[in-house]
Amino acid sequence: MDVIKIATAGSVDDGKSTLIGRILYDTQSIPEDKLATIERISKQRGYDYLDFSLATDGLVAEREQGITIDVAHIYFSTRDKSYIIADTPGHIEYTRNMVTGASTSEVAVILIDARKGVIEQTNRHFFINNLLRVKHVIVAINKMDLVDFSEHRFLEIKTEFETLLDKQSFKDQNISFIPISALYGDNVVHKSERISWYTGDSVLESFEHLNIDEQNNAASRFQVQYVNRPKTEDFHDFRGYSGKVKSGIFNVGDSIQVYPSGQTSIIKEIYFYKDMYQNAKEGASVTLTLQDDIQISRGDMVVKIDSKPMRSRQFSSTICWMDKNPLVPHQKYIIQHGVHKVLGKIKQIKEIIKPDFSTPIKNVDIVKMNDMVSVDLNVNKPVFFDAYKDNPANGSFILIDPTTNNTVGVGFIEASVV
Repeated sequence: MDVIKIATAGSVDDGKSTLIGRILYDTQSIPEDKLATIERISKQRGYDYLDFSLATDGLVAEREQGITIDVAHIYFSTRDKSYIIADTPGHIEYTRNMVTGASTSEVAVILIDARKGVIEQTNRHFFINNLLRVKHVIVAINKMDLVDFSEHRFLEIKTEFETLLDKQSFKDQNISFIPISALYGDNVVHKSERISWYTGDSVLESFEHLNIDEQNNAASRFQVQYVNRPKTEDFHDFRGYSGKVKSGIFNVGDSIQVYPSGQTSIIKEIYFYKDMYQNAKEGASVTLTLQDDIQISRGDMVVKIDSKPMRSRQFSSTICWMDKNPLVPHQKYIIQHGVHKVLGKIKQIKEIIKPDFSTPIKNVDIVKMNDMVSVDLNVNKPVFFDAYKDNPANGSFILIDPTTNNTVGVGFIEASVV
């Protein structure tokens, strides 16, 4: 069964949590005790409807204020697919949360309040999903019940949003527009009789029709996490390399090369626990054995011999800064690329990127929390990477402050620097 990861985005009170709660309710995915709590609290507050945002706002502060603060992950399934929804906060001060929520998603839902139309935060949310190469974007124009389910208003907002498409750097996105009322369920799971002029899919139908297998044609990358030497009676001479397929697919018989050593071999076997398979696709955690006994260590990268990664100690990147302490040029940070760690520093801050598509800020002296910034980095050992636009799994990294061990930023590699 396919597992599809979804990120939601929208400004404060656009209805993200209500949309997710409605999906859970209409797919009968809310436990009875939690549904009883939603009914009780909704009645206490004097609502003549069920407040479905209570199904996802888990923090006390979220329930009290009626806003989303943290990234919540919600799980539900239909007959054909399983879903993980990242309910991300919409306020500008939580940009870092939006980035982390969207970074692993195949589809994004951007909500727009039908009364307000496209606002600055809409630009920001679309920019982030475009930067992160989210293939499928659903623009859900919510609260249609408050504009009398007006087709004219829907088309106005659709036309306004489409002006952003001229500014996007990643052009290969599938954008769809759906008029909904999350509160009452119109076009969320079931098609709405009150929006008869709309003939497309509901939100859930759009999810169900996704084919995620065709999304990623990235080069094959496997990073070794563990050299597997069980030394049991049955596997006395066994030597395997355990890890996760970061991208692409590996097959028994493939010619491979290992970095940083450059040694080559051929895949002999692919194991998942004790079972053997002929191939392993992206996301699979497996153990590879090779025909040749070559030296491989944790952090080494296995690639197909005809699709080599870039190798450099200097590269340009876009970074989202996540720490309350500012980014400091020339200060040392740990760069973690998969399981591979190197020591590095920011050589140059080129500009602060404005996620609302406005003019970048040059001559930057300080980078604060939630800033998006273009930088050049130097590292003390070569990193074997792809540009994020070509291979997100092998083109991203995190920055760690070596004094606190806190994750202070996430980066997206653009290119090597000569």
